[in-house]
Amino acid sequence: MLHHIELWVPDLARAAHEWGWLLGRLGYEPYQEWDRGRSWRQGDLYLVVEESPALRAGTGHDRLRPGLNHLAFHAGSRAQVDALAREAPSHGWTPLFPDRYPHAGGPDHYAAYLENTDGFETELVAGP
Repeated sequence: MLHHIELWVPDLARAAHEWGWLLGRLGYEPYQEWDRGRSWRQGDLYLVVEESPALRAGTGHDRLRPGLNHLAFHAGSRAQVDALAREAPSHGWTPLFPDRYPHAGGPDHYAAYLENTDGFETELVAGP
């Protein structure tokens, strides 16, 4: 089981807004807050966004390069995934593969794929 996930971001305020909305809607609770970071927790797992002073300037996150491509979350029912997909653009998330929504992952997979301002992708998967 994962303990935590830490994402380094170039703009903490923006990341806290975007990730805070999404994680809150997925049932995560605010967990920790410090000058350069925020975290949200669900059960034993927590997710951190941090604007680290060690972040290399100008490199930015690129989900299409080696490294993290996306985070996938259980997001409830199909109706809940649809609601999240509708609300996401007003919270900094852009739909990916909108022409294939909600089956971009295949005919038996119901999910919304979103990308935030910093290029992080998330997949919101509906349960059976």
